[in-house]
Amino acid sequence: MDSIPANRRFWNQFSSAYQHQHDPQIGAAPRLWGTYAVPDAHLRALGDVTGKRVLELGCGAGQWSRALAAEGAAVVGIDLSEAQLAAATRAMGAARYPLVQGAAEHLPFAADSFDLVFCDYGGLSWAPPHLAVPQAARVLRRGGRLVFNVASPWFEACYDEAAGHATTTLQQDYFGLDAIAEDDGVTSYQLTYGDWVRVLRGAGLVIDDLIEPRPDPGTANGYNRTDPPDWAHRWPAETLWVTHKP
Repeated sequence: MDSIPANRRFWNQFSSAYQHQHDPQIGAAPRLWGTYAVPDAHLRALGDVTGKRVLELGCGAGQWSRALAAEGAAVVGIDLSEAQLAAATRAMGAARYPLVQGAAEHLPFAADSFDLVFCDYGGLSWAPPHLAVPQAARVLRRGGRLVFNVASPWFEACYDEAAGHATTTLQQDYFGLDAIAEDDGVTSYQLTYGDWVRVLRGAGLVIDDLIEPRPDPGTANGYNRTDPPDWAHRWPAETLWVTHKP
């Protein structure tokens, strides 16, 4: 299934509203992971990027890319949506970096080009992982790392679509998670833990860590409602994978 045209239309239409709602949080401080804005300083997933060539898959308005470029990384941001890239251009400031329009499942870069490929949701939530992960592995140099944060399958399995929030009750099957049909033909992607392991290992990557970011009980979620409010303090809402190319 080719989800690129519908996903591109969606993000072109949704970009302005998304950035208006979320940039005050995700753009306020550098290196904040996920819907609960957990600092990378606490999770230590990326490490020092100074002098490294870095690719952000699905860079959006470039909040992460901007921060890493300011730290001395040679960053390239890629996004499917020209509206998102326009937002990144407007917000770029002094830390300039290249922007490329493209899809995570068809990366327009040579093999062995990057020391780090990463995303916070972004490309690995909106592109088929069985296509996008091998592409990320291809463009990594030997010893390079793929680091990415996505929704936990726990969160997806407990999400009540009718109520519009995550609950304490299983709402759908865990096995068989893959493509998720959104409105207007838009598709997002969610794998089980086992399927993520198989996709990563199948692409020749070594899994170094699986971090489950755990916000403090009172931490606000700027994207989803949960019942109870401290859901993500009690169960994993997100999974942050740390891998490398041997």
